[in-house]
Amino acid sequence: MKKLIITFFIILFLPMNILAYSKNVIPGGESIGININTDGLIVVGFYKVNDEYIAKETIKIGDRIIQINNNDVNTIEQLSDVIDKSILENKEVSVKIIRNNKQIDTYLRLEKDNDIYKTGLYVKDSVIGLGTLTYIDPISKIYGALGHEILLSETEKRVEIKNGNILMSNVTSINKSRNGYVGSKNANILYNDIIGTIEKNTNKGIFGIYTSSLPNKNLIQIGEYSSIEKGDAHILTVTKNNIVNKYKIKILDKYNNKKDTQKAFSFEIIDEELINKTGGVVQGMSGSPIIQNNRIIGAVTNVLVDDVKIGYGISIITMLEEGER
Repeated sequence: MKKLIITFFIILFLPMNILAYSKNVIPGGESIGININTDGLIVVGFYKVNDEYIAKETIKIGDRIIQINNNDVNTIEQLSDVIDKSILENKEVSVKIIRNNKQIDTYLRLEKDNDIYKTGLYVKDSVIGLGTLTYIDPISKIYGALGHEILLSETEKRVEIKNGNILMSNVTSINKSRNGYVGSKNANILYNDIIGTIEKNTNKGIFGIYTSSLPNKNLIQIGEYSSIEKGDAHILTVTKNNIVNKYKIKILDKYNNKKDTQKAFSFEIIDEELINKTGGVVQGMSGSPIIQNNRIIGAVTNVLVDDVKIGYGISIITMLEEGER
């Protein structure tokens, strides 16, 4: 009898956990600023000290420095303070780094230049970017955006987040795409207008809690991947200020073997107004919701560089499941 009861509860509660997100969500389309504080300091380059690249002996581009002389460091100021207080006669400091997801203990040689001890390292402690909000769950207030991870341009590696926020932004201009070249949205990020936290940066998007007042919009039903069909659809995105407009696209194909990837289906922009404004898919458009048959089915993620009117989308189900984990 006990075994039967246990089995019953597993069957009853497991689907509820899997389907924790709401069946209807608030559609996005708004342009958002992204402000991330990195977990540790990311090495993005080297410079010469006394005509020598002193840091190349022990450090590589892409390494994430998490400690200097057993002191945690997350900002450039912390790095400078620790080094200033830790100068030894041998002019070395111990360093703890993360490289390829492995923790390594090494050292950093310091050299004096104009009475200042220098590391020979260029590092970053924060990342600023631009993207598009995809959805907000009206019950949990979990949001999803981008549909892909944020990579550091210097290393092409995913940014590990200590903390971060999404902010309101206003699109000021657009560098148009053309075949062989992907353009971009340009925007003013409103740093005092925080609308959400950033909890996760994954290959399926960025996710967090929407902390501002929920937008006054009609909810839209979630479209299962099986419901996606070739033919007419539209995207929601911003081309000026932060006014979300609807633009026509056509779903070209979907790829069942790539159901859970950033390229789960392909589409073509057919809206002449949007083509005149952007030339096609541009950077900053990632995360723009894709709507078909009055359901949100996914988000813009990638562009075909050789034909910039053609893009790819991720399934909304994939994003929602990632956001709930």
